[in-house]
Amino acid sequence: MNTKNLVALSLLIGMGAVLHAVVPGFFLGMKPDMMLTMMFLGIILFPDRKSVLLLGLVTGLISGLTTTFPGGLIPNIIDKPVTAFTFFALFLILKNFRKNFVSAAVLTAAGTIVSGIVFLTSAYLIVGLPGPFTALFAAVVLPAAAVNTVAMVILYPVAQSIANRTKLTQQTISK
Repeated sequence: MNTKNLVALSLLIGMGAVLHAVVPGFFLGMKPDMMLTMMFLGIILFPDRKSVLLLGLVTGLISGLTTTFPGGLIPNIIDKPVTAFTFFALFLILKNFRKNFVSAAVLTAAGTIVSGIVFLTSAYLIVGLPGPFTALFAAVVLPAAAVNTVAMVILYPVAQSIANRTKLTQQTISK
C-alpha cells in the first residue's frame, strides 16, 4: 500500500467522520451511519485486503467514538470490519457487474443492511438495545440504507471521474 492510497483513504474516512459526527441521533440514540458510504467507496476504489482491513478498523473506531448510541463503541468496532469484508466479498463476487453506479448502489444498500444487522446484534449481546430489534432496524437501518444508496449514486460518478483523471487507483474504474 503506497502513500497516495493512504492519503486517499484518509480523506474518505475524514469526510465520513464529519458526516457521522454531524448527523444527529434521532431514534433511541441511533443515527444513520454515513461513514459506511465512504468506507464502501474506499473499498470500491482500492479493492485489496490491506485497504479493506484498514478501512474497517479505522472506520469502526471513529464511528464508535462519535456514536450517540449508548455503549456503541464496541459494537461499532465489531461491525465495521465484518461489514467491510462482507462488502469486499460481494464486490469480488460481482466482478462482471461492479463497474457501474447501479452495482455500487445495490452493494451499498446490502452493505448498510449487513452493517445494521451486525451492529444491532452485537449491541444486543454486549450492552442491550434501548428498544425492540425490529423497531430499531425499521426506523434506523432501512432509512440509512436508502440515504447511503442515494449518496453512493451521487458520489460514485464523481469518485470514478476523479480516479480516472488522476490515475488514483492502479485499476481504474471504467464506465
